[in-house]
Amino acid sequence: MFKIFIIARDGKDREELYLSLAQKGYGCSIARNEDEVVNEIAEQDPALVLVASNSHSHISGLAREIKQMRSLPIIALIEREMLADLNGHLNLIDDFVVRPYDLKELNLRVERLLRKTSQVETSKTIRCGDLLINGAKCEVTLAGRVLMLTFMEYELLKFLASNKGRVFTRDVLLNKVWGYDYYGGDRTVDVHIRRLRSKIEDSTHTFIETVRNIGYKFRENSLV
Repeated sequence: MFKIFIIARDGKDREELYLSLAQKGYGCSIARNEDEVVNEIAEQDPALVLVASNSHSHISGLAREIKQMRSLPIIALIEREMLADLNGHLNLIDDFVVRPYDLKELNLRVERLLRKTSQVETSKTIRCGDLLINGAKCEVTLAGRVLMLTFMEYELLKFLASNKGRVFTRDVLLNKVWGYDYYGGDRTVDVHIRRLRSKIEDSTHTFIETVRNIGYKFRENSLV
């Protein structure tokens, strides 16, 4: 049984999310103290974290703390007006649902992320120069420095790096990495590629190449 950790300040949110997910057969726990979220997550060992908040900084701060501890998938429930001023605040979030949210949609997104997480290949290690993808830890390092990636960024990177030199269209990446016609379409791929580049590339390393009018590929030689 998958465990889900719920962080929500609003009591109605906590109750509604808990009941909805519990009815689907998930084991749910609710954050008792936000100042101790990381410790509580370590104790509960959930498979996914759900954050309901109307604050960009609140979400990004929690996500950063969680990702520094462990590469857990995170879904955020946000207000519609927050979409107009994201400015990178959801860079560490794997998925989000906009209020007023539909519980069926939320459950589908939870199911999708958990399915992807459970299918992660844990034994394979991929090395691309200074970039190391450790499948056993679901961890990525660049020149020995651990990088903070969302689960979907990790999956996208792993897929591209496993197919060096091969060009993939955005539609194929959506199908292979996300697994279905994901909300946001081509824009989702472009946003994740941009975030990945900001985290894994620098003045001396270029890993992902844009192939004009087609899509993206992972370069066979990462040195600039």
